[in-house]
Amino acid sequence: MKSFCKILCACAVVFGLNACASMNNDEATPERFSDLHFDNKAPIQLQVKKIDVKSEFTPSFTRPNVEHLFPISIEKTAKTWAGERLEAVDFASDRVAEFIIQDASVTEREEKAEQLLQKDRLKYHATLKVILRVVDSKSSAQTSVEAYRELTMPIDTAIDDKEKHWNEMVIKLFSAFDEHMSLNTQKYLNMYIKGDNTITTY
Repeated sequence: MKSFCKILCACAVVFGLNACASMNNDEATPERFSDLHFDNKAPIQLQVKKIDVKSEFTPSFTRPNVEHLFPISIEKTAKTWAGERLEAVDFASDRVAEFIIQDASVTEREEKAEQLLQKDRLKYHATLKVILRVVDSKSSAQTSVEAYRELTMPIDTAIDDKEKHWNEMVIKLFSAFDEHMSLNTQKYLNMYIKGDNTITTY
């Protein structure tokens, strides 16, 4: 049985770890941003023998793509999500869960000011697209989530301020992703979740 769901997420509640700045000799050190983690929530226990985490996304390192400039990698954070939110609990089965990162990109586009005294702006669009699939020798089922965030700032924004906004952007992106992938897994892959006896018809 195959099922497929695609959700576009334009806004979400902020969650995760906030950036912090330390003080040394009364001077602020450069801001550092902590990697996001998701082990504060109970893992989704899948009745599979293992979980394969794969990435089909290849960064270009050329504009308009700028994901490589972000202080927190979207692709790396997606892999962390899979490692901390998904758990294989049926090692006797032949089922395998595949967590496939199809897109983890950020693009940058310059927008000209609409009025004379306004500044030109930079618009960022971050996308995370993931498929979660459970397969065995006889069947397969899957769900997917495509989450995105957009951010606009003046073209002359200082790099330190850019990084703060980029960091917040990634936090909000994964808040949306975590919420919708959790819901999708419960709805479309419930037959593979330990202790879930719900029968879903389509």
